[in-house]
Amino acid sequence: MIILRQGDMEKMIINMQKDIIVQKMKDRGCRITKQRLMLLDIILEGNCSNCKEIFYKASKRDKNIGAATVYRMINTLEDVGAINRRNMYRIACGEECGVEKACQVELDDGYKIELAANAWNEVIREGLKKCGYIDSQKIQSVVIVPCACEDA
Repeated sequence: MIILRQGDMEKMIINMQKDIIVQKMKDRGCRITKQRLMLLDIILEGNCSNCKEIFYKASKRDKNIGAATVYRMINTLEDVGAINRRNMYRIACGEECGVEKACQVELDDGYKIELAANAWNEVIREGLKKCGYIDSQKIQSVVIVPCACEDA
């Protein structure tokens, strides 16, 4: 079994998300330009909460990019279902996501469980139902904040 560091796993997941989004854009007839790929990278980094922040970061990488390009890309990503503006431009990963090995759970005995995105979604949904947090709602995305705790 190959064990990846957290940073490597995150990069792998981001690359898979990027591939899925690019395919959705192609399916809708969108051209995949260098600027669009750059904007997608910035959004996938997850540190922007609005178009101005995305534009600011993008203009540092490409001085020729315009604000209108950023707004059009955001609209395109929303149209293909890749982002949700209410979720501060974080990439959504719903029930239909087919990313394999999207989540790894390590138990205290060292046993590791790898879950595909749709299985991870189901585990979260069933847990939320059992605890009374949801009824029949569908999960749009899950954002996990890394813990600063040291291993016990």
